Amino acid sequence: MVKNLEKKYNKFCINNNLEINKNQIHLIKKLKSFGNYNFKSIVSKLFLKRNYHRCFYLFGDVGVGKTMILDFFFNQIKVKKLRLHFNEFMLSFHNFVYENKNNKKNIINLFVKKLKSKASLIYFDEFQVTNIVDAMILGKLFEKVFKENISIIVTSNTKISDLYKDGLQRDQFKPFIKIMLKNSIEYELKIDEDYRKSKKNLTERFFYPLNQETNFKINKFFRTISKEKKLTKKILNIKGRKFIVNNFYEGVVKFDFSELCDQNLGSEDFIEITNICKFIALFNIPVFDNINSNQQQRFITLLDVIYEKKIPMAVTSMLNLDNFSSSGLLEKAFKRTISRLYELTSMKYN
Repeated sequence: MVKNLEKKYNKFCINNNLEINKNQIHLIKKLKSFGNYNFKSIVSKLFLKRNYHRCFYLFGDVGVGKTMILDFFFNQIKVKKLRLHFNEFMLSFHNFVYENKNNKKNIINLFVKKLKSKASLIYFDEFQVTNIVDAMILGKLFEKVFKENISIIVTSNTKISDLYKDGLQRDQFKPFIKIMLKNSIEYELKIDEDYRKSKKNLTERFFYPLNQETNFKINKFFRTISKEKKLTKKILNIKGRKFIVNNFYEGVVKFDFSELCDQNLGSEDFIEITNICKFIALFNIPVFDNINSNQQQRFITLLDVIYEKKIPMAVTSMLNLDNFSSSGLLEKAFKRTISRLYELTSMKYN
């Protein structure tokens, strides 16, 4: 059972300097009801006549706090439990099938029995279906999961009825949708306030350390500045080399550090990339040392280009700017980069 969940959530928000949002509080109350029912004793459940739902399916836009809240809820439940990325879960299933290829008739039953021995609650973060093989087996797999009384909580950007939308052979996926709708509490989390109206709005855009609260804050920020902008994929041809920009919102662009600095890119590439950018959000700047000095050098070059073009930024980093580390050889040059990061993440943007 879940006790004092609202009070604990309020304390969690205060401790992490997060706004206490009425929509999130309403969600916490729904989760409390779900938890209290699903994790009552078996004897208690015998006296409850109504059908209950084994799955809490939470969906909504990027940056509204889905993962943060379900992480919080998951941590309050004191049962055997697993937290898995959905792709990781499906990979474990396919590996199990391969390892038990002589028992194909009962493979789903065997897999779910093994799963039940490990957990009575499973948390799937970032639930999405893109693979036709997965789409075809999910109905039978989840039907067995629910029959074994395994509870599930899910985050997704998509409501259940739109999962695998326009996917290949989607008719074979519809039984899964039917099973999920029958067994799920489906809840959409919305955040209505405009972050741009905040006093701190666009001049405090350096977020650290790398954790779920930081990720929530920058995603919330990015969601508001890209609101009403069309998402497109840009394919740049740089001297015969293709570079794909996946998160392009009419000049407001989101990159992971690895996309720009783990690849063999140089100033010429960064100039072409930044030519299409009006604002750049850069996620997951790591700790720099002698081991990743190549990535650090690319990062220095990238910041030089961005600074030259005066493109405002928002970033997430492992360390505070004042505590940035460096490889030995690049320490002097990196001081300039740190100074430029200060300016680019506090530069006004409308």
